[in-house]
Amino acid sequence: MKITSIALSLVVALSTSCFGAKLSNDELQAQIEALKAQLSLLEAKVNEATKKTTELKLPANTEKRLSIVEKKVAKNYTKINDVKTHDANDNIKWDIDFRTQVDNINYKLSNGTTAKNSALMTNRLWLGMAYMPNDNTIFKGTLSYNKAYGDSANHSQANTSPGYANFDWVTNENANDNTLKVKEAYWLYKDDSFMGNKDLPWAVSVGRRPSTDGLGINLRADQSRKSALSHTVNVEFDGLSAKFDLDKITGVQGMWWKFCAGRGLTNAKPRFSSDGLDYANDNTKNPNIDMAGFIFVPYDNGQYSVHTNYAKAWNMIGFTQTDMFDGNNSNNTFKDFGDLELATIMFKADGIGEEISDYLDNTIAFASFAASKTHPNSLGMLGSTDSKTGSSIWLGVNAPCPIDQEDSRIGVEWNKGSKYWRPMTYGEDTMVGSKIATRGTAWEVYRNSKINNALSWSLRYTKINYDYYGSNGFFGYDGNPDLGSVSPYVTQAQNITANVRYRF
Repeated sequence: MKITSIALSLVVALSTSCFGAKLSNDELQAQIEALKAQLSLLEAKVNEATKKTTELKLPANTEKRLSIVEKKVAKNYTKINDVKTHDANDNIKWDIDFRTQVDNINYKLSNGTTAKNSALMTNRLWLGMAYMPNDNTIFKGTLSYNKAYGDSANHSQANTSPGYANFDWVTNENANDNTLKVKEAYWLYKDDSFMGNKDLPWAVSVGRRPSTDGLGINLRADQSRKSALSHTVNVEFDGLSAKFDLDKITGVQGMWWKFCAGRGLTNAKPRFSSDGLDYANDNTKNPNIDMAGFIFVPYDNGQYSVHTNYAKAWNMIGFTQTDMFDGNNSNNTFKDFGDLELATIMFKADGIGEEISDYLDNTIAFASFAASKTHPNSLGMLGSTDSKTGSSIWLGVNAPCPIDQEDSRIGVEWNKGSKYWRPMTYGEDTMVGSKIATRGTAWEVYRNSKINNALSWSLRYTKINYDYYGSNGFFGYDGNPDLGSVSPYVTQAQNITANVRYRF
């Protein structure tokens, strides 16, 4: 600042001299030379001052002290971040999914009779929970109840609880009382590399895993897809899975493979057994029902994708002819009838065409083909001691509602199953049995609409025409498709569903 002021003063002086009086060329030249001399002197003083500042020496241990201070600051910063992360994650995150629903149900039977319920009312509650203490480990769970209006815990006036309402495959999908049950509870470990291979991200999961509302059914249910492909598997299950992302290794976009296995029924004896053999295998009961298989996605570019799965289940249960028709039989219990294979291939388009229109860009369409094959033991499966193959076709479209494209979606689905078609879809969320398990033809139309960021409503119509008996039976004689000639069976079912749902 001082040097600058002096320089300005010199300029002012020069200006005053120039404009205040008329100078000769020699006089003007002399003043300029004098100013140059003064500026040179000032420049020399500035350089000297800069040199002294540069040569100023700090104490010998200054750099070391600065290094120590920097390390302490970094350490404290890390601790602060750890505390913030701990505080953010040291609690379970909860979410709520509460649905109030009314169903109008109508049946027609092969003998000409009908049955109906004009207004079956239910409340369904899902309490979701998640905990993630670090980037690799996650716990997830869902507590659930699905309560029919007027049902009670002691069942004194209830009609929904007898039978198989509490069967493990469907315990959270059936209308029941106000008992709170565990629908999902599992831990998940994931990593960006497998055994040091950074091109192979993977994840493993164990517990009561999400195995209902998988790909396909999730569109109608208005929620994110869960694990299995719902054309063949839609039941609650306890088990494990291991998934590997293969796109980096293979160079094929979106490729992944998942191994799944679980136990659907155990034959372990109960605690405090009369023979003292607590939890030992009970040879008087059916063997364990186990299932294993895989899901393989060979291609998924975000718009077009192919999804496949294969599974095999052992020791499938059902009833004999005597169990079904002998009214005096007191041993009406499940028996083992053999094994079952299942396979699915689905093509899905999340957007039709390439920017043809905004409407088609937001339209989802899928086509799925599935097959089942029985491997009966001496008792026979589905009423036959021969191996039987069944198949099913399922087509669906889910698109923005033309009236309200931003907040509503409409859908249309059609499926057709053959005579011996038998999937594991007992947990499908309907009131007239599994639509996908139909041995015949089923149509469905629906609309899902948002009210605000928490509330939504849905309206759905389902019509099923059964060509054979046993679409919702088990795997013994009760699954025999030819029983319709000797026993009345449902030939047509209709279900109108309306609900309001709160999710937050």
